[in-house]
Amino acid sequence: MMYLPQPVSRLVSRIAGGVAVLAANTSFALAQTPRNWEIGMQAAHSPVKQGIASLHELVMVIITVITIFVAGLLVYASWRFSAKRNPVASRTSHHTALEVAWTLIPVLILVVIAIPSFRLVYFEDRTRDADMTIKVTGHQWYWEYTYPDTDGTDFTSRMIATEDLKPGQLRLLDVDNQLVLPAGKNIRILTTSADVIHSFFIPSLGVQRYAIPGRTIETWVNIDKPGDYYGECNQVCGTNHSMMPISIHAVTPTDYVAWAATAKQRYSDNSTTATPAADPDRASGRIAVAQIQH
Repeated sequence: MMYLPQPVSRLVSRIAGGVAVLAANTSFALAQTPRNWEIGMQAAHSPVKQGIASLHELVMVIITVITIFVAGLLVYASWRFSAKRNPVASRTSHHTALEVAWTLIPVLILVVIAIPSFRLVYFEDRTRDADMTIKVTGHQWYWEYTYPDTDGTDFTSRMIATEDLKPGQLRLLDVDNQLVLPAGKNIRILTTSADVIHSFFIPSLGVQRYAIPGRTIETWVNIDKPGDYYGECNQVCGTNHSMMPISIHAVTPTDYVAWAATAKQRYSDNSTTATPAADPDRASGRIAVAQIQH
């Protein structure tokens, strides 16, 4: 066995430790969390998010082409119609073909953008084949999650204070009780609020819906794989608006059924559990948990 000098051994240990920390941070970053110096959107982990990314790419191509064309046109016009080349200014004030073109072409471009945009708006609105329903209620300043399909299991989710974070937990993102959902299933999400307007926003899943007092607003999600997905309330809702993170723990359908079987008892004994809110959609949204397995 080869023994390294103590300084070299310390250096190797530090490098190994740094690599381990980097790997841990990368595992979070490559999953569903924001990354430092990120200029693009988070990776898509749902059909809706994939549609959003596709529309974004289409619009980026269109506006890039327009920007290059307009920049080139400005450079050409500055050169072609400079005072040196045209000592006597043209008095042309009308060109029918040109005016038709610069009216018709932008209209066609907007139509090209509008068609996939409207399709995406209707696609993300709701799912007709929901496997389960989740009700999300915004409070100042925490979230309440209700599972109508599992006898109304209900609990609150609050941000973990920085001083209480455990190793591996994310500052301003991790919570005491995660929203647990099965991956690969169509999940109906119903949002509302108990006080002011909030917004339920998970970037990597393409979920964003207002939570408005007195209203129930619907959307849906189908998470492509198990993992932890993070979001925030992105509607300014008061003093602690920045302390309303959303943490979703997606599991396999089998693991979800096992979790649901114990969740009701667990959260009924939890002192942080809020009183279940009245849910007018509960009767119509009830689906047997056993169906999640199929």
